[in-house]
Amino acid sequence: MNLKVIKEFFDKNAGYKKHAIWATCSVVVVGTFCYWLYSRNYINTDDAYINANVTQMSPQVTGRVVKLHVQNNQFVQQGDALFDIDPIPFQMIVDRDQAQLEVTKLNVAQEAAAVVAALADVDMRQSDLQNAKQTADRIRQLLKKHYASQQNDDDAQAKLKNTSAALALATANLDEARKKLGTPGDENEQVRQAEAVLSQAKLNLAYTHVVAPTQGTITNMSLRAGDVVQANQPLFALISDTEFWADANFKETELRNIKPGQVAQIAVDMYPGHPFKGVVNSVSGGSGSAFSLLPPENATGNWVKVTQRVPVKVMIVDLDPKHPLRIGTTATVTIKVKA
Repeated sequence: MNLKVIKEFFDKNAGYKKHAIWATCSVVVVGTFCYWLYSRNYINTDDAYINANVTQMSPQVTGRVVKLHVQNNQFVQQGDALFDIDPIPFQMIVDRDQAQLEVTKLNVAQEAAAVVAALADVDMRQSDLQNAKQTADRIRQLLKKHYASQQNDDDAQAKLKNTSAALALATANLDEARKKLGTPGDENEQVRQAEAVLSQAKLNLAYTHVVAPTQGTITNMSLRAGDVVQANQPLFALISDTEFWADANFKETELRNIKPGQVAQIAVDMYPGHPFKGVVNSVSGGSGSAFSLLPPENATGNWVKVTQRVPVKVMIVDLDPKHPLRIGTTATVTIKVKA
């Protein structure tokens, strides 16, 4: 092929080259405009992780585990039995406190009877005093008319003093008996204290049977029958499946466009092609690094400005039992920032 033929070929296809260039430019312009429009309405991040409410299961009493009802990674419903602690020592304490309550009630009944007896003694002493006053008055009148001797008057006055002192003593005994008894009836302080001790013992007995506080999945469990567990010692975790969310870490420069209530889409890496719908719940009050074990110290001479990321909680609103979520798994969150 000579140069003349090559020149003719390029001359014939010059028009096609111009059209191709114009088409390419048009695609680039349209693509750039679409990207600009998308970036104005949506922001996204792949620095996001699935999370849920996790309950650290801990016994509320100390004892030996006698039975396990679940195993690791098992799904449980709310109220399902998890494990049992030996109830025998706790039942013995309940029996002891029950007997102590009966003894306390008996003692209170005796103290109440003592109050009644003291009250009757006061009534009797008051009658004796009234009678002694009347007798002394009569003898005093007879003495004035010389119908009674001075000895009779002295005896009457002495008896009046004795009955008055006896009444004072009976009144003091009544006050002491009432103080010892306290509040009468079922509201008596001693009875209520014994009932409170018994109620605590019954509550501790109930704590030996541990149930699931919510539905979810048991995880990180190594408990075995025969283990001695301590009160408030975490034994395993229960991941609630009632709600899941994504902790999406957006750049601080993007936060001005994020507000609670905005709709979002969560693409979980576990399930490609099955996005979840979400709603922005809240924005953290600080960056992730601010709550780390060793927060950064920026007051140094070698400080370098680094754009920080702030966690945004995005609730997942369309949970799918066919696509169960796992906490800690990665996701990509896209938020529609403009309607």
